[in-house]
Amino acid sequence: MVTSRTLDAMAGASLFLKCENLQRGGAFKFRGAYTALSRLPEPQRAAGVLAFSSGNHAQAVALAARELGTSATIVMPLDAPASKVAATRGYGAEIVTYDRYAVDREELAATIAAERGLTVIPPYDHPDVLAGQGTATLELIEEAGELDALFVCLGGGGLLSGAILAARATSPGVRIHGVEPAAGDDGLRSWRAGEIVHIDVPRTIADGAQTQHLGRYPFAIIREGVDEILTVDDEALVDCMRLLASRLKLVVEPTGCLALAGALSRRESLAGQRVGVIVSGGNVDLDRFAALVG
Repeated sequence: MVTSRTLDAMAGASLFLKCENLQRGGAFKFRGAYTALSRLPEPQRAAGVLAFSSGNHAQAVALAARELGTSATIVMPLDAPASKVAATRGYGAEIVTYDRYAVDREELAATIAAERGLTVIPPYDHPDVLAGQGTATLELIEEAGELDALFVCLGGGGLLSGAILAARATSPGVRIHGVEPAAGDDGLRSWRAGEIVHIDVPRTIADGAQTQHLGRYPFAIIREGVDEILTVDDEALVDCMRLLASRLKLVVEPTGCLALAGALSRRESLAGQRVGVIVSGGNVDLDRFAALVG
């Protein structure tokens, strides 16, 4: 957990950052991936696993598979960050690429898994994955103590739904805010509509939140458990990347800045409160990072 007087002054509140950019694999995703793989029956795990991801879940599954002695096949978009592709391959995974704007990744993954006898480990739509992701919030509350508010990024819903389950069990009075990119507001639309809303692939620098819809399991939890879903634009994400790098010396990817950007946008309503912020990941190409924050 990290705190900063500079951030506290900007937010008008006491912020407690859970820095998952320092997690194994560079993001919170390792928690859910390892939990899901470790709970597979041994024969099923030994046959190999498959995942689809723009990068962080890809790395997490590849690393978890290596740690547990099995193989991983990862379906990744052609425009996935080079650093994430390299890390995934470095963990020993086989990579299959696709055009995210022309091909349905879930259909492609299902086809490959059926042909090869592999078990699909979804990035967010699985109970074991959600359980693993929730441990980030458990640890934050254990370290920071009682919170008044918690800000969590929202893509497919795995981290947010896990956070809701963990927070409601340990800090029931906390207000939980999900934050997604303005260009990818399927979560906000779904929450307002009371049903899962599908959108086109969002055009945003937050590549980890370029999801087209929430998962079925996460949505059931988010619909009942979140207090607010808000959106932030890409400019706010860049501002937070620059802020975290210059003041806290942290390299954070655009998606990883969603929660902090959301918290800073709610300064007036958070005055004097204790606020948890989950910094979800730091996997970003250095050239791209320099171009964005320079």
